[in-house]
Amino acid sequence: MSTLPTCPRCSSEFTYEDGDNYVCPECAHEWPKQVTASTDEARVIRDSNGNVLQDGDTVTVIKDLKIKGSSSVVKVGTKVKNIRLVEGDHDIDCKIDGIGAMSLKSEFVKKA
Repeated sequence: MSTLPTCPRCSSEFTYEDGDNYVCPECAHEWPKQVTASTDEARVIRDSNGNVLQDGDTVTVIKDLKIKGSSSVVKVGTKVKNIRLVEGDHDIDCKIDGIGAMSLKSEFVKKA
């Protein structure tokens, strides 16, 4: 009987070891053998002043931001309500009046 864990993504029992990782041959998911403290902790996203941001907060843009692929600009002082925090380089998803759905970096906003 195998003592290897089942796949956390698809629950397959056919996992195997590959170096410091476990691998699932059915869904190709890989995960580390040892779970570190940094993967267990929730990611903390902070604004330009160091305040912790949460889903549903209202933020203000602190710098003119050019919109990629457009001639439009998000102006300094634009208030963005009801933000949603996501993983990735642009860690805020929001909807800006007059522009639409956008992704912003937390370093260019401050909590209102």
